[in-house]
Amino acid sequence: MNSVVLKVNGRQSRINLEGHETLLEVLRTQLGLTGTKRGCDQGVCGSCTVLINGLAARSCLCLAALAADKTIVTVEGLERDGKLSPVQQAFVEAGAVQCGFCMPGMVIAATALLAENPQPDKEAIRTALAGNLCRCSGYAKVVDAVWRATPLGEDR
Repeated sequence: MNSVVLKVNGRQSRINLEGHETLLEVLRTQLGLTGTKRGCDQGVCGSCTVLINGLAARSCLCLAALAADKTIVTVEGLERDGKLSPVQQAFVEAGAVQCGFCMPGMVIAATALLAENPQPDKEAIRTALAGNLCRCSGYAKVVDAVWRATPLGEDR
């Protein structure tokens, strides 16, 4: 068993882990951050997406030990002082949340997109979200939510 320090959502935690444990497993079981969902365990569905050093990454494919020197943000880490992030708020306002299972990954992917490109067109939004699968077929409202979260929102 190895001991590593993970910086997750602005907090450092010393974690004891086995070499085979993924970041997803550690987030959910040891840190209690269950917003990051276990979907396919193959990096295909996007439900486990987190930000690692500001980039969207599949936590089911990342060994927890390899995340030790990185900054990790989960969906729980986006809100500040009880206030939803602009992307989270836009998802609520657009009615983009259906069953909610895929939404944390979608919100994280959208957050990464808007950090890189604050004014994407709808095609860029669709491309950025392409790796996130939704069984409820809620893609139109999700794209609208991300569009709403841009600086110009619906005025463009």
